[in-house]
Amino acid sequence: MKKVKAGIIGSGNIGTDLMMKIERSPFLDMSAMIGIDPDSDGLRLAKEHGHTTFDNGIDGFLEEPGSADILFDATSAKAHYHHAEALEKAQKQLVDLTPAAIGPFVVPTVNLEEHLNRTNINMITCGGQATIPIVNAIHSVCPVDYAEIVATIASKSAGPGTRANIDEFTHTTAKGIEKVGGAKKGKAIIILNPAEPPIIMRDTVQCIAPRASERKEELIEAIQQRAKQVEDYVPGYKLRTEPIFDGDQITVFIEVKGAADYLPSYAGNLDIMTASAVKVAEEFAKHQLSVSENL
Repeated sequence: MKKVKAGIIGSGNIGTDLMMKIERSPFLDMSAMIGIDPDSDGLRLAKEHGHTTFDNGIDGFLEEPGSADILFDATSAKAHYHHAEALEKAQKQLVDLTPAAIGPFVVPTVNLEEHLNRTNINMITCGGQATIPIVNAIHSVCPVDYAEIVATIASKSAGPGTRANIDEFTHTTAKGIEKVGGAKKGKAIIILNPAEPPIIMRDTVQCIAPRASERKEELIEAIQQRAKQVEDYVPGYKLRTEPIFDGDQITVFIEVKGAADYLPSYAGNLDIMTASAVKVAEEFAKHQLSVSENL
């Protein structure tokens, strides 16, 4: 089977976890790791695994642009602006895991198909990837007037970037709930739980949907079907209970356990981002291969 070359910008924890997931992909050929710290664990492992490495950032990659056709940006919002401009000129597709959000918000089970030709898409947030599919599943059955999500993650799985951007997380996730999920009004809350041993990611989704109680069976089926679709590419994703109904209010409890490729299993918040990003890139790759075969 033909594969499309994939590269990663950022040799930290996220980039290294991405590398291990891409290596298992039937559609992506893990080919390049791009970093700025030659002593980073990510670049060291990439070299050990036989991949091309660049320790002088995106400029180094642009000297050998044929080493990857689809790239993941696992750096920072500030760096992404530069990367996005450079890679658009190089005609590369870019999956953005930073908060920059230059491209459209994408959740694989909701709106990926309409963005397969885009050069840059944004993965929103971990809370968005976990909860927006559920909000959208409810929206597919009846209008959602209000959706509120609470993402609870282990304090140990929240790095300095997450902690510095808590307000951005809540704003971006709420925006995604509305734009992608379909809710008329969205709200997001994140809780960093310092419990020991660290807890795995848990999310609560509460939606107000007029006449929801009259369409209970349809809603349960839609929610369960969507959860299974997410589980296909995030194996640790599951509903903790059946949806709970109280008049027009629907409450859904979600759990996300990480695959422990490079990150610990309790870091489901990071795992769902990398797994979802790989799913997007795989669909990009399949689309690219389909287009090239038809030329």
